[in-house]
Amino acid sequence: MVNQKRNQTNLHRVVIIGGGFGGLYAAQKLAKTPVKVTLIDKRNFHVFQPLLYQVATGGLSPADISSPLRALLSKNKNTEVLMGEVSSIDPERQTVQLRYGKIEYDSLIVATGVTHQYFGNDWQEKAPGLKTIEDALEIRQRVFIAFESAEKEPNPERRKDWLTFVLVGGGPAGVELAGSLAELAHGTLKEDFRNIDTSQAKIILLQSPQYILPAYPSDLSLQAQKSLEQLGVTVKTGARVIDIQGQLVTYSQGETIDRIHTRTVIWTAGMKASAMAQTLADCAGAQLDKVGRVMVEPNFNLSKYPNIFVIGDLVHYSDGKGGILPGVAPVAMQEGEYVARFIRNGLQNRPLSPFKYTDWGNLAVIGKHRAVVDMGWIKLSGFLAWFVWLFIHVFYLLEFDNKIIVMIQWAWSYFTDSKGARLITTPGKNPEIKLEDDHETIVYQTEAAHHVEVNLKVDSNS
Repeated sequence: MVNQKRNQTNLHRVVIIGGGFGGLYAAQKLAKTPVKVTLIDKRNFHVFQPLLYQVATGGLSPADISSPLRALLSKNKNTEVLMGEVSSIDPERQTVQLRYGKIEYDSLIVATGVTHQYFGNDWQEKAPGLKTIEDALEIRQRVFIAFESAEKEPNPERRKDWLTFVLVGGGPAGVELAGSLAELAHGTLKEDFRNIDTSQAKIILLQSPQYILPAYPSDLSLQAQKSLEQLGVTVKTGARVIDIQGQLVTYSQGETIDRIHTRTVIWTAGMKASAMAQTLADCAGAQLDKVGRVMVEPNFNLSKYPNIFVIGDLVHYSDGKGGILPGVAPVAMQEGEYVARFIRNGLQNRPLSPFKYTDWGNLAVIGKHRAVVDMGWIKLSGFLAWFVWLFIHVFYLLEFDNKIIVMIQWAWSYFTDSKGARLITTPGKNPEIKLEDDHETIVYQTEAAHHVEVNLKVDSNS
């Protein structure tokens, strides 16, 4: 049970670290509970991560899928929101340390999610992942710079490199991003350029397992692959990336080693727990699994400190079938609500039945009229699955204005094939490309007329 209120005048203090789905739903569920809630996040907004790929390809703007945390929790009179980053936790004194001071807690909920997993390789700068708004904007910039650079490139071989996009990882994020890139290149942009034919762009999806969408039934995975290929995506399964250097991606497929010339690599292959997992291991003796997720008790609390709870993508929690619950939004939502009820019932000395995840199924969109849906009792693909995907994603957007804006944007895109957020935004910087001998230099001219140069070796085969 959680700690009781220490006296009649001091409310039980609940501190939540992380304003993602898990932390936000926990805070909302505690709105009418006689506790004091403090939610801490590095950013002042919640982002609807399932639609990040649309920001990355110019279909939506960041504000369309984001909501200020203070606005979402403004009606929770027992809740305060703090923008900050927790540097350490003291479970004995029951405090969390921020840059500007300490905050005391009686119950602590940690929901800081995961970050990209490069499996020991230093590829983050070469192949950005897709977990945050900043990631999506970085990918959007690289994608549209590639088309702009191809338009100006006189050398046919280097132009091909600019028009080749490699995505590593065939889970939902990789599949959705590949399909959106294909629609962008082969549809939206085909009339926009004069020196290049964007429909000649190559989108290559590399997937290490034998199927894309490995969490789905094999028939749906094969249907998803077929849909991607119909959009013009080249899908290579059983392909493991060995190295990313300069303009070369090296991968193995069986006994074959091959290379792809490209200027744009996007990483959606793996995730690892955020640094907060290691903090909990160091200060609270938490056990971690092989990818760094925190092992917890059935009520999501740590074994040594029952008033510290871990939820969302950060937690390793059994699904009761020999596996673990996946790191998806519905899981985090239900875990957040459960822990909030557990704290409330603990304060009232009321028991709570064990957590049971209600699985509403998996959804992945491939493109217009193309999606796959696995609800266990029913499996869908094609137009009907696409319609279900649209409905579910609009339903889960948190603010009403976001729902309206996204529906209008999608309707406009549906009838016109337009993506209205095709912006290259690097504050204060103007990226230009120049060639000097055997090096290509990307020059970022700043407003102050200073510049930063990044030298890239031009492969001798280019």
